[in-house]
Amino acid sequence: MKILVIIPCYNESENIAKVVRRLRETCPAADYVVVNDCSTDKSVQVLKAEGCNYLDLPVNLGIGGGVQCGYRYAVEHGYDVTVQMDGDGQHDPAYLQAVIAPVLAGHLDMCIGSRFITKEGFQTSFMRRVGIRFLSSLLHVLTGCKVLDVTSGYRACGKALTARFAQCYAQDYPEPEAILRAVCEGYKVGEVPVVMAERQGGKSSINALKSVYYMVKVSLSLVIYRLCFTKKDKRRNEA
Repeated sequence: MKILVIIPCYNESENIAKVVRRLRETCPAADYVVVNDCSTDKSVQVLKAEGCNYLDLPVNLGIGGGVQCGYRYAVEHGYDVTVQMDGDGQHDPAYLQAVIAPVLAGHLDMCIGSRFITKEGFQTSFMRRVGIRFLSSLLHVLTGCKVLDVTSGYRACGKALTARFAQCYAQDYPEPEAILRAVCEGYKVGEVPVVMAERQGGKSSINALKSVYYMVKVSLSLVIYRLCFTKKDKRRNEA
């Protein structure tokens, strides 16, 4: 089984070398590709100096577009399982096998590494936890699927879902929307416990004001997508 770890990177010069080194040491059998999304810091120089396998995007596509490039890369190179892992050092590659195991076994099409099952390690800020709980409840209402850590970027996908995401993937803040799309299209989604760390360096792109914008935008997007999918499914059944 060929496994590819997709690492999106935007201004992660302080973290990306350590992330890649730790992944290489912990999971030498897994391949990886760093997707540099037009970083304005020294990320590219670091990637070159480390001899990393990376894609250097010609224009900034945002997190969704960057991850989708990784999925396209996986399809073109025939990978069986893809794993998303953030470039800021929060995701521990020691849990990679636990995240991919349900996908390899055929139990899930997408398995999410969740910090909220055992509640160990870094739990993020109080306000973000409130927002995540709200989005988790909203997704449960819309799909019937219960996922606690809906914004976790630590997730594995099987070959079929990888191919689907290579064709179509949410752009701005894609983690909750990707879950909704997968469940609505009949893919099996679940989660396993992982322990995450706090960002190892640099600065998050999501501040307090953006968190409010994120909540409103993603909530509306989830509801609209679910309504559109329901109408499309109804037309298909009538035909």
